Amino acid sequence: MPIYDFRCSSCRKRFEVFMSYQDYGQLPVHCPHCKSDQVSRLINRVRIARSDDSILDNYDDPSQLDGLEEDPRALGRMMRKMSREVGEDVGPEFDEVVDRLEKGQSPEEIEQSMPDLGSELGGDDDY
Repeated sequence: MPIYDFRCSSCRKRFEVFMSYQDYGQLPVHCPHCKSDQVSRLINRVRIARSDDSILDNYDDPSQLDGLEEDPRALGRMMRKMSREVGEDVGPEFDEVVDRLEKGQSPEEIEQSMPDLGSELGGDDDY
């Protein structure tokens, strides 16, 4: 059963009402706090669930990478957006790197100041 959010025009308090789609607009709604019928429906944000594939499809366009090498702030914003969309906790080191990028620090400066970054991944530094 859907939840509808309302605000009372009399007492200004917000409240929720559970009612079926058929009942919405047919049954009167009264404020549970002051019993007024002077209420307005609030429209909430809509959230759309997407598959991992559809999220990654957004990054399939190479033009989205244009200029990232020259703009650390844009690179940081893109990395933060990607981590939010993927929804996985990537750890405090990732957050620190993204914070530094968003402040304008270059990837090279970050790499020099964080020499152990990525060492837990078992990568080979001799490439």
